[in-house]
Order: sequence, then structure tokens, then C-alpha cells
Amino acid sequence: MIKFGTGGWRAVIGDGFTKENIRRIAAALARRMVRENCAEQGICAGYDRRFLSKEALSWFCEVLAGEGVKVRFVNGSCPTPQIMFTVKNLELPYGAMVTASHNPAVWNGIKLFTAGGRDAAEDVTREIEAEANALEEDSIRSLPFEQALEEGKIVYIDPRDDYLDSILRQVDTDAIRKRRLRIVLDPMFGVSLTGLQTILYTARCDIDVINDRHDAFFGRHLPAPNPETLVDLQYAVKEHRADVGIATDGDADRLGIIDEKGRYVTANETLALLYYYLMEYKGWRGAAVRNIATTHLLDRIAKAYGQECVEVPVGFKHISAGMEAHDALIGGESSGGLTVRGHISGKDGLYAASLLVEMISVTGKKLSELVLDLFRRFGEMHTAEYDWPLTKELRDEIYHTVMEEQRLPDFGRKIEKISWMDGCKVYLEGGWVITRFSGTEPRVRIFAEAETEKEAQRLVGIMANHTGLAWED
Repeated sequence: MIKFGTGGWRAVIGDGFTKENIRRIAAALARRMVRENCAEQGICAGYDRRFLSKEALSWFCEVLAGEGVKVRFVNGSCPTPQIMFTVKNLELPYGAMVTASHNPAVWNGIKLFTAGGRDAAEDVTREIEAEANALEEDSIRSLPFEQALEEGKIVYIDPRDDYLDSILRQVDTDAIRKRRLRIVLDPMFGVSLTGLQTILYTARCDIDVINDRHDAFFGRHLPAPNPETLVDLQYAVKEHRADVGIATDGDADRLGIIDEKGRYVTANETLALLYYYLMEYKGWRGAAVRNIATTHLLDRIAKAYGQECVEVPVGFKHISAGMEAHDALIGGESSGGLTVRGHISGKDGLYAASLLVEMISVTGKKLSELVLDLFRRFGEMHTAEYDWPLTKELRDEIYHTVMEEQRLPDFGRKIEKISWMDGCKVYLEGGWVITRFSGTEPRVRIFAEAETEKEAQRLVGIMANHTGLAWED
């Protein structure tokens, strides 16, 4: 069965990710567009470097064309945020991207976007999911790809320059030119390299690159920018004596950062730094929107500048909706995705990287110094994040204990409140811990935040032991 999660539809290739299911989703989306009288306006569609991505998008678009939807096909692998930008820029009603983002190489999927270039809301994906699952294969109409091209029902487009120019207009390239930074890029075998090189070369940065070839197995690593996967980038930054190392995930909507000392800068620290920079150095104002598993440093920064911090469930569509509702300045999540008011509604690793380079240039400080400045002003907060694979039986057992019986362990700290909005989040005096099921993989995750990393790990351990998950102190 087709099932959309927090980041679109994802499934294992050859299991759930099959030509039949891809065609069903395309047909359901096409028929929705016909009912909404926007089929002629059409859709922008792209794909990343994963195995089968281009072929899957071709099957997807053959059905769209056969069902009467005009398709703008980005002819070449591209970042997910480029598709979101194009939907917004061309004022299209829908967009689609074949990608499984940061999932393991054996996965693939489809992300859907709606008007304005934002992630499709849950009610939209739920309706498409239900219709797709109910479709019979012989009811689906399609056109061979080459025939659809000849008839103009599929047209090739190249929106890259418009997308990159929009980012260049939003960053202070003059300040970056003056700093002459040396930067190591790690696209993690994904799709960000050409875009990031174009932006940073335009700003006269010196660039070194690792992991840039096309490898559908992502160098046999998870294409997610985290401490375990960015060891090569840490070595490269120190070897080249670079000012910063920048990594993006498989479809370039998430960011990972290594400072000039070779230290991994957490996504929470990066998000907090950029929010602080926008208000302290650029004089901008506005709320921050974060998901329920993201740092409360944002709350402290917002309060210091008379702003609010809005908490939403996991899934960037909730962050986008929160930003719109509160006219927020920044929105982000602890997994490395963020966006800023005035850009697209979704997360964008290329834009975030460009803004971070601007921050280093404008402040004239090293990245490690900026992190220390942040902690000195707002206090240290450190996170611990762990996840475990799940069987159906273990998932049911944890769900029963935590969500139904709502039994919790003794954390040795005062509990201020508990939220059941998305999993179970326990707000403690001076920290918090959350247990929730992944919306993209069969895994359970426990995150915690406290004044030290050791204390955050202790909180995770207490919850892991309580739920029967393997944990070693």
C-alpha cells in the first residue's frame, strides 16, 4: 500500500517503490488537477541522483501526460528546492520530485508540492494516497514519453539559473568577496555541487570538493549530513586549512557544517546561529518556527529580541504553515533543514549554506568563535539523538506504553509539562526529551536536550530503558 509520511512517499526499491505504484500516484494527482481545472497550467517535475530516479520520473510523467496534465520536465538531476522555487516562480499549482532525500540507497520516493512551492499539506497527500491505492492499473491512461514530447505534453525546462540568481540576490556577495574564504564542499554524491560551486565561485571563494561523483550507493554511507557521515569532510577541512566545510544531503534540502577546527557544528547550532545573525547583524525581526524535536535555544534568542518561538509537529510542511501564519523570520528542524522569510516555503540547503557563508564573512569571525559567542550570550544547550529500527511488535509495545498508557520514567528532574502533539515530549526543568516514531522509516527516535551533552544522553538512556530499547551507558 502507498503511504505518505512526513516527507512525501518513500519506499524500498522493488518492494513498495514500483512502477505500478508510481503510476498510481501520478494518476491520482493528475485526476485531482483535472477536477481542480489546473491540468493545463501543469506541473514542474524533477529527479535526483538515486537509482531509478530518472526512469521513475519518466513513468510518472507519462501518466500525467496521458491523463491530460502538461508537464515541465527538468532535464537533468537537480536539488529538491529548485523544484519548489520553480513551482513558486512560474506560479504553478503543483510540483513533484523523485527522491528519498536522506534515506538509505535502497529507498526512493516522491515528494509533492503545491502552489507557492510548499510541501503538500497532509490533507492533500492523504486524499492522493487514498485515491492511488483504490486505482486499478488498467484504468490508468498514459502516453509514451517520446510521443508526449513530440505532442508538447511534456516539455523540457532548465530553471537552474533563475533559482541560483534568486539566491545570489539574497546574500551579501560583496562581503563574501572581501573575506576570500576557503571552503570544502561535500555534496555526499548528491545534486548540490553545481549550484553551490556557482554561488560560491561568483562570490570569489576558493573551493575544494570531495564525494562529487555520481554514486547511487552514496559511497555506501547514509546520504544524511551528520557526525558519522561527515568524517571525510572533517579531515578535508583540516587538510586544506579551510574556513568551513559544507555538506548537503542527497537532494540538497538539508545542511551539515564542519567548522575550521574540524568540529561538527550541529544542525541546532547552525539554525540558532543564523537566527541570531539575522536579528543582531541584519536588524531583521520575526518569530522562529521549529519542530517539536528542535533546540530551545531558538526560544531564548526569540525572547531576547521580543519575538516568539512557535513549536509545530515534525514535517517541514508544518514549519512552512507556521511561518506563514506568524509571518516568521526563520523556520527549521534539528535534521538540518531550514528556510528564511522571503525565500521558498520549504527547506533549502543551498540557500542555507550561502547565508552561513555570508554570516562568517560579515561578522569577520571564525565559525567556532561564533558558536562560543552564541553560548556565552544565551547559555549552552546540547542535544543527544538516537534511533532504533522497529518491528511491528516492538512498535506496538512502545506505542502502548508511551502513547496509550502514558507511563513515563523518573527523569530525576521536575516535569513542567507533557505534549502528545507528535509522539511524547516531556518538558523538564532545564531540558526536554521526546520519543516519536519516524514518519519516513520504520524507526523510533529519542531526542533530548540539556545543558551538557552527557546529561542529554542520560535522559535518552532513561527513556530508552523505559521502552525496552537497547542502551549502553
